[in-house]
Amino acid sequence: MRIMKGKSGYLLFYIVAAVILLAWIFVTLQELHNWGGWLLMSFFFALAIAFRGNQFLKGLSYTVMIIGVVSFAMYHPQYFKTIGSFKLSAFIIPLLQIIMFGMGTELSLKDFANVVRMPKGIIVGVVFHYLIMPLLGFGIANLFQFPSEIAAGIILVGCCPSGLASNVMSYLARANLALSVSVTTISTLLAPFLTPLLLQWLGGSFVQIDFWVMVWDITKIVIIPIVAGLAFHYLMRGRFNWLDKVMPLLSMAGIACILAIMVAAGRDNLLKVGALLLVATFLHNVAGFFLGYWSARILKFQERDCRTIALEVGMQNAGLATGLALTMGKIATVGLAPAIFGPVMNVNGSSLASWWHNHLPDDVPETTDDGPQTTITKQASQLK
Repeated sequence: MRIMKGKSGYLLFYIVAAVILLAWIFVTLQELHNWGGWLLMSFFFALAIAFRGNQFLKGLSYTVMIIGVVSFAMYHPQYFKTIGSFKLSAFIIPLLQIIMFGMGTELSLKDFANVVRMPKGIIVGVVFHYLIMPLLGFGIANLFQFPSEIAAGIILVGCCPSGLASNVMSYLARANLALSVSVTTISTLLAPFLTPLLLQWLGGSFVQIDFWVMVWDITKIVIIPIVAGLAFHYLMRGRFNWLDKVMPLLSMAGIACILAIMVAAGRDNLLKVGALLLVATFLHNVAGFFLGYWSARILKFQERDCRTIALEVGMQNAGLATGLALTMGKIATVGLAPAIFGPVMNVNGSSLASWWHNHLPDDVPETTDDGPQTTITKQASQLK
């Protein structure tokens, strides 16, 4: 997206953002909160456009827009709860299924051949992901002593598979993109069994878990759409080229809608524990990056693979956690941690990926192209 060409055009948006921020401060001091949400969202949107003109900051533009949407939902939750008698939370599952379908359309059987080509990296990435993040979630939930259902949400995030955004971050970080796609795919396919099992083991004392119901929920949210997308890839290949352009935009819009609906549903609880939960999710995410990276270093992986494993460990599928919280009927409590974790991990991941992007790994040439571009990695090319 290019609104205006040249640095002067982007500079204008910095000025616009500054003016809007001053206006937001003024209306806040005057307690004109009906205007506050609109102004704060506009500020973040203008800032996101301005970031597009900076090589280092452009990777954060989508995340800044997400923060704008989330802030608007905090001010005006009524817009994201119901339309008449229809609950907007009913859109969460279909949106997740569309995103997973998009992932499936960009997969091929060649992607699964990577399991044979680089088994050590994939096994380590998946094992570390399902070992480090659930245990971190359990430790943090107990450390902060949150109410039971909010604590369960932290553990739920930790028990979910790798987030699709990890492919974007790996692309930006000059990491091993093929390994990233493979770890994300395998961890996602294992989720119907590992996520309920780990959540029941670590979070069973916080909230009641129906193992087989959750297995089916994850299967219909993740596995069936991915398989349908994979079938579409082979049966309809080349007939719908427009889909390659639409799916990344639809995925990004879907994630924004899901987060807005979640934040609106849990707004009152967020106002009570939001700051502390923000700290908890920040520690969860950053510790995942740190432990993932140094665990790979200890096992003597190459730098590119260490970066990939760090991102695969720390980036969670917060959207799936949201869907599961909804199916449990606890989106306003269990769903809070995923609502915060999503934006936090994107800010942290984008910052880390941008830093790594400017520090070329010793084991890769400057012009490296890492192979398959999924829907999500094509989204990365829009951010880069």
